[in-house]
Parts: sequence; structure tokens; C-alpha cells
Amino acid sequence: MSVLTFAEAQKVLEAGLKKADEIGQPMNVAVVDGGGHLLAFGRQDGAIRASIDISQRKAVTAILMNRPTDELTPLVQPGAELYGLEQTAGGMVTFGGGIPLYRNGDLVGAVGVSAGTVDEDVTVASAAAKAVS
Repeated sequence: MSVLTFAEAQKVLEAGLKKADEIGQPMNVAVVDGGGHLLAFGRQDGAIRASIDISQRKAVTAILMNRPTDELTPLVQPGAELYGLEQTAGGMVTFGGGIPLYRNGDLVGAVGVSAGTVDEDVTVASAAAKAVS
């Protein structure tokens, strides 16, 4: 069984923070292990405080659902199959910015990003996720 190491989590964090700098949007970036436990976190100067919690919840949601959080958005709309999902498991986040991390097909962790628009969060999370091979 593969695990996400602290050194790998730091690389994911650094890649996310670098991308946030490139796009000019201060972000909160959270990296969790395969059990959803926080391994690394960074809050850039100017990133909104509410997004500290949101970034961590996005990462945990990506682990629990084994998919990027933006894939959940259409499934949780009123009348949709998973409507109300965000009220479960302590509060999942069902919009973009959480991405599972895989190594050799094994789910080893996730990254969650928050403080920009959803598109900015996804852009930064995607760049961060590429740090895991």
C-alpha cells in the first residue's frame, strides 16, 4: 500500500503555492494523506481566512468521494441524485478545488485549494496535484 510522505506533501504544497503566485491570487492550500489527515498546509498573505477550513474540507471530500470535487457539483443540485451530500461526513465541499492524489493507481492523498474563484482554485489544485508521480 502506498502512502503520501511528508516530503511529497511539501512538494504538492510548494507547487500549489507557486501556481497561486503565478496567477496572482493568494490561496490556502491543504494536503492530506489517504485517511484525510492534514500533512501540509500553507496560507499565503492575503488569502481569506474562511478558506482555511474550506481548503481542508475540499481535500477531505476528494478523499472520501475518490474524485475531484468539481465532479460533484452537478450531482448535488436540487433534484439531483446526491442532493444534500454536502451535509454529510462533517460537511463536504461539492465545488471545485479538491483533487485526489494517486501514485501507481493508488489513492494516497488529496489537495484542497481555496480563496480564489472556483476556476482559480481548480487551476492551483491541478498544478499542485501534478507534483505527485
